Amino acid sequence: MSYTALYRKFRPATFADVKGQEHIVTTLRNQIAAGRIGHAYLFTGTRGTGKTTVAKIVARMVNCEHPTQDGPCGECHTCKAIASGASMNVIEIDAASNNGVDNIREIVDEVAYSPAEGKYKVYIIDEVHMLSTGAFNALLKTLEEPPSYVIFILATTEVHKIPATILSRCQRYDFKRISLDTITDRLRELTEKEGVAAEEKALRYVAKVADGSMRDALSLLDQCIAFHIGQELTMDKALDVLGAVDTTVFSRLLRCVIQKDVSACISLLEEVVMQGRELVQFVNDFVWYLRNLMLVQTSDKMEEVVDMSSDNLKLLKEEAGLLDLDRVIRYIRIFSELSNQIRYATQKRILVQIALIKLCQPQMEKDYQSVLDRVRQVEERLDQGDFVVQTQSIPQEEVGKKKEKPKLPAAVSEDVKQIASQWVSIVDGAEGMLKAMLKKSVISLSNDNKLMLVSEGTVADFFADEVHREAVQKLLSDFIQKEVEITYERANSKREQEDSYINLEKDIQFDIEVADEEDE
Repeated sequence: MSYTALYRKFRPATFADVKGQEHIVTTLRNQIAAGRIGHAYLFTGTRGTGKTTVAKIVARMVNCEHPTQDGPCGECHTCKAIASGASMNVIEIDAASNNGVDNIREIVDEVAYSPAEGKYKVYIIDEVHMLSTGAFNALLKTLEEPPSYVIFILATTEVHKIPATILSRCQRYDFKRISLDTITDRLRELTEKEGVAAEEKALRYVAKVADGSMRDALSLLDQCIAFHIGQELTMDKALDVLGAVDTTVFSRLLRCVIQKDVSACISLLEEVVMQGRELVQFVNDFVWYLRNLMLVQTSDKMEEVVDMSSDNLKLLKEEAGLLDLDRVIRYIRIFSELSNQIRYATQKRILVQIALIKLCQPQMEKDYQSVLDRVRQVEERLDQGDFVVQTQSIPQEEVGKKKEKPKLPAAVSEDVKQIASQWVSIVDGAEGMLKAMLKKSVISLSNDNKLMLVSEGTVADFFADEVHREAVQKLLSDFIQKEVEITYERANSKREQEDSYINLEKDIQFDIEVADEEDE
């Protein structure tokens, strides 16, 4: 006897066997038990989630001579005929290859004839979104008012391609992706039935790669078992078969990226390639690893969501302390874009190498997150004393003298008071780089008691640009609903910025006298 694939051998025969779609199973079971069977159903969802399987169970159950609460009995003549494909009451149509008007007209003509045996004629149209516009129009009237003995079950993975006129005539059921735990439990159950020894970690990894599809999970499991037939399925063997990479490799790669070691990153990639790993899977798994890192950074209670061993989780938490969240998000963005490009690329290795260099060298990119990463690198080098700063010679009598911080005037204008009191809100209303640079600046007063923005280093360079000054002017004018004058001052250091200038946001006392505009 020829071998039967696992996904066919263990295809659910009753509602009780269907996993991960309890909301749909319960509704259909209750409808059939109460005799409230609809004339048209639309099953939609990603591949391998049970659409066609549930459709076949419904077709058998409505015609079963001895139905139970869980589904068809499977023993009566009608059940056996439908299961073997010999019944004329259940007609399966693949719309991908039968999508013309003539194919649908044949169905319309057949609908007029009542079933020779059983109660219902059930038409299961798979991939119904592939039907042509003419075919949909031919189906429309029959779908709206079919004979009482006809049930249509339409299945599709792309519901957005179905005309609204068809959608409005069907009961729609959305099949969700099956959870990782549900797929793992099912794989464990089936390996026990097949007498195959398998590690829990290996089963969970197969379930994760399946990405919510039970059929994909069973196909992958079948592949892993066949490759190491008669042996225990371990995590390493599953990785070998699926061309995947162990989590520890991603930890090593991330640490090389953090150290900006391009050479080490490329060498590690070469190791992965020489081991015969699939680069598309490598990219997707690294995105998943970064996603776990992001979750660990945002909360201390992510152990249940992050699927990995305690040892790897410990490494992940350690790495979470080495990176800022926005840098992790930049890494995810770069590799997510790569996952879209690499699938059909001929030079996959080169694309991955370019992405790794981008991670290590943010100066290659000009987007906001990359610029922030570059600023962060400069700040880190400053903290480590990597820069040699050339300073002008200072007269001996000036050494040790601290520039005296100006005193706050007795009165300020109403505009200054309004802007100073709401400075945090004004900055929060800015966007992108402007917002980041304003946060690094000090709102102060000039000698003539006008608004002044004090900044240093790269921030001062930013506000030297007239375009950016106009953006600040517009931000302030929009806030107080009139034109306001503001000047700019460059501080030589962060300390001078903090110690030698009035900080209106912190220093101003709002019980001081407000200067009359005419007195100015």
